[in-house]
Amino acid sequence: MENKIILDCTCGSRMFWFDKQNPNVLFTDIREVSDTLCDGRKLEIHPDQIEDFTKLSFPDKSFKMVVFDPPHLRRVGETSYMGKKYGRLPKNWGEYINQGIHECMRVLDDFGVLIFKWNQSQIKAKVILQHITDYKPLMGHTTNVSGNTIWMVFMKGL
Repeated sequence: MENKIILDCTCGSRMFWFDKQNPNVLFTDIREVSDTLCDGRKLEIHPDQIEDFTKLSFPDKSFKMVVFDPPHLRRVGETSYMGKKYGRLPKNWGEYINQGIHECMRVLDDFGVLIFKWNQSQIKAKVILQHITDYKPLMGHTTNVSGNTIWMVFMKGL
């Protein structure tokens, strides 16, 4: 973790990172996967460290920025393309996401930034925000501006 000021606690295959080996980022995920998807593409998920975002092993205030892109699908087959690539939400998804946000904030330094990515194809952003207690986003978009993926920014201490 030395010299890592950014935590991506749900890195998956690091799809949205321009530099997938950025030396400032600690890439973690709950799974490690090497698989071939139904369309022949390779799925590679190799985090620097295995972590469960609902109970991170890091001390309080360890990072200046945290990226949180949790599973967003309730209805998906575990062996389907989407299930393998993005994972599946548990039945208690509201509590699960809320617990994840709280853990992200716990490991975030004072006035650090949390980037929250959500795909609202099955659960709308306004619904997910109803399940996040204690924290409200500073900015982002909660309507279908461009596709179903939205981004929200939180700052610890505001």
